Amino acid sequence: MTLRKGMFIGDRYEIMDQVGSGGMSDVYKAKDHKLNRNVAVKVLKQEFSEDRNFVSKFRIEAQSAAGLSHPNIVSIYDVGDDNNLYYIVMELIEGITLKKYIQKKGKLSVKETTSIAIQVAQGIECAHNNHIIHRDIKPQNIIISKEGKVKVTDFGIARAVSANTINSNAMGSVHYISPEQARGGYLDEKSDIYSLGITMFEMLTGEMPFEGDSTVAVALQHIQGEMPDLRDYIEDIPVSTQKIVQKCTQKKADHRYLKISSLIADLKRSLVHPDEDFVQFVDDEPTDGKTVMFDPQQIKAGVIQSVPQEEDEQEEEPDSEDQNDIDAVNPKIDRIIAVGGIIAGVVFLIIVIMLVWKFFKQSEAGSGVQLGEVTTETLDERYTYMPDLLGKTSEEADVLLEKANLGRRYVYAKSNTVKEGLICDQSEKPNSVVAKNTTITVTISQGADRFAAANYAGKTLDETLKELDSLGLKYDISYEFSEEVDTNRIISSSPAGTEVQYGDTISLVVSKGTEYMADTVVPSVLGEKEADARKKLQESGLEPGEVLYEESSEIEKGRVISQAVNSGEKLPKGTRVAFVVSSGPKQVLVPTLTNMTPEEAKEELEKSELQLGETSEDWSDTIAEGRIISSDPEGGKQADADSKVNIVVSKGKNPDDETTTTGKQDSGEEKQYIGTVVLQKSNLKDAEGNLLTSGKVTVEVDGESVDMGAYEELSEWPQTAWTYTIKRDQKTICKVEAFVDGISIWQVDVAVN
Repeated sequence: MTLRKGMFIGDRYEIMDQVGSGGMSDVYKAKDHKLNRNVAVKVLKQEFSEDRNFVSKFRIEAQSAAGLSHPNIVSIYDVGDDNNLYYIVMELIEGITLKKYIQKKGKLSVKETTSIAIQVAQGIECAHNNHIIHRDIKPQNIIISKEGKVKVTDFGIARAVSANTINSNAMGSVHYISPEQARGGYLDEKSDIYSLGITMFEMLTGEMPFEGDSTVAVALQHIQGEMPDLRDYIEDIPVSTQKIVQKCTQKKADHRYLKISSLIADLKRSLVHPDEDFVQFVDDEPTDGKTVMFDPQQIKAGVIQSVPQEEDEQEEEPDSEDQNDIDAVNPKIDRIIAVGGIIAGVVFLIIVIMLVWKFFKQSEAGSGVQLGEVTTETLDERYTYMPDLLGKTSEEADVLLEKANLGRRYVYAKSNTVKEGLICDQSEKPNSVVAKNTTITVTISQGADRFAAANYAGKTLDETLKELDSLGLKYDISYEFSEEVDTNRIISSSPAGTEVQYGDTISLVVSKGTEYMADTVVPSVLGEKEADARKKLQESGLEPGEVLYEESSEIEKGRVISQAVNSGEKLPKGTRVAFVVSSGPKQVLVPTLTNMTPEEAKEELEKSELQLGETSEDWSDTIAEGRIISSDPEGGKQADADSKVNIVVSKGKNPDDETTTTGKQDSGEEKQYIGTVVLQKSNLKDAEGNLLTSGKVTVEVDGESVDMGAYEELSEWPQTAWTYTIKRDQKTICKVEAFVDGISIWQVDVAVN
């Protein structure tokens, strides 16, 4: 749900403007009427608000974070919910995020990077001292105020989502997560230190250390990839800064700074002695230089002991640091994670390809357009296509369903979009394949609900328009001066108390205040683009009001059709002026015309507010002569109302495809003339063009029966064709005619040459 200017949350916070939007929430500037100060309100998006477990964790963590008080942390004032809107009220910082600051400058100097990092680390230190881990340190969650003060935000909300699996919504965060967070391991203060190290790398270079096509690819690089050397980007970088970033971004948590206070101390020292090599690293190698082996069963049990490879040496106690480091004990884990990620990606890709393939196959089968794979002729006789009943009467539906050998059951329901008495829903989708004799549930519209119109006198214009929108009512706004009613409040509304229904119009008379307040002239925005109209109103001291969209075939899409207040009238400054914008011509659904005659098509198109366009002809093996093969646009597509639909009409089967001539041959001294008849099973159709499935076939040449061999019944007909050769002693034209059960169903003239 998008909050609009003037709306209240918690009966306390008035929305002033939207200032940002993220993966989980939208941020608004608001006024706290109780304490008379401006605040920032972060509202959770709908998908998170519907997850009760997340909301519960979010509220607990946000309330815990509200206890933090530090100059480098954005203060949280309040946490609450209002009609399923969950929100946090925070300190409003006038400034930009560190992410935008980096993008603006390209990269930061070493000194500026260090200064920002110290302030961020001090804010994190306050949270760590209160047993709160941020878990989502990144430039997007760091704000630099206009005064240069650095503040960390999103404590609590980051912790609430920390248990979520990495997905496409986490793409911004996955570039900064620690290896243990990427593999779903235990998180502590050192995880925030790793993320701060990655943030410092980005500040210094303007680039991310790890990139990839997906969140999984980036996460695997955090787990396995080697951290780039800062000297490859900045040749003269001070050794202290290089070593600090290197220590912060160690793969093994225990090899990083153990406490944020130690990092702050080294950062401050680097400002004074930038070229001094004072950063201390944990030695990752065994002290005696020997290779050590580990038993996987001991790893699982949590008991790890080193076993020297020389048999004559005694067992030694392992380094306590290695004892707690799974990565040092079993390097195969990283490879397993990598392989598992690749396999999961491949499986996911295969599933997506199969679903897309299945979708398009189903679309082709149910489209009603002949594609070669599924046609009326090849459809199993037990099934039929579901006709499109939407917008038709019950009488029309009876005819279509009976023709398709389908049953029907009628039910009735209210509908705000379909006229009373017309069909507004059907249990099977149009053009889908269904079994014959299936009972189809057909819903007939009873029209829109009727209800008593409220009296909106005294309400503000914004809250009135919001209520009318929710009821599906249109409105007509006029303005009048009033000594009794405040500016932008309703003087009267009509009708009030009488019954109305969805789509009806309510007339509103809105107060312009007392007449002496009218000190600006309404400009004309007719024909302007929407953005230009808004700008023009604001330049005149007015505010853009509610924007409606109407279909129009005369006004270009996106331009203003009309405005609520005529140009030249005077209004108080700040008054909202509503206007109507063209959404383009009305769109209608093109009906399926295949197998119709042009006359039937014209009638069907007129019902759909379309016109019959150009008619062309073509040969067809499957569509009877005089019936439509295809249309442009195709059936089921959207088209502008009153536009033309062109059709292609069948001329029947191409005779060149049915008759071949082999020429003449010599037979002794006499010449013999030959003609060949090719009769395919697909030619044997009745007068309506339906393929015959049974019956005895006979063929006559010039009225004389021809021996057809073993293929007398249609059920025994060969898959390809039956061929008969006519021999004559002179050139002639023979009339060939085919009969099924004595009824002529096909004929052609054969030239014998």
